[in-house]
Amino acid sequence: MTNKNIFDLIKYSKDGILSNVIFKEVNTQVTLFCMAANTDIGDHTSTKEGYVQVIEGKGIFNLEGEEISMEPGRLIYMKKNAKHSLKAIQNTSFILILN
Repeated sequence: MTNKNIFDLIKYSKDGILSNVIFKEVNTQVTLFCMAANTDIGDHTSTKEGYVQVIEGKGIFNLEGEEISMEPGRLIYMKKNAKHSLKAIQNTSFILILN
C-alpha cells in the first residue's frame, strides 16, 4: 500500500454511495465510503468488529437503536454482529475499519 492523502480520494456521486477499499489483508480491511446527501444504508450487521471514523459531512449512525451524530472527527466502535444503519444529511465521508 502506498501512502495517500485521504482527502484526495473523496468523491461523491450525485445521489449515491461510493466505496473504495484502501487496504486489505487477511484480518483487516479499510474502506472509504462517500455518501451523497440524503442517501442511506439500511439495517445490516458485520461478522467482524469495526470502527467508523467520520472525515467530513453530517449524518446519523444508528447503532443497535442508539442514534449517534456523524460529524467530522467522530469515532464509532461497533462490536461484531451489531445491527446498524446510516443516513447522510449532507455529503458525508468516513473510513470503515473492519478487523
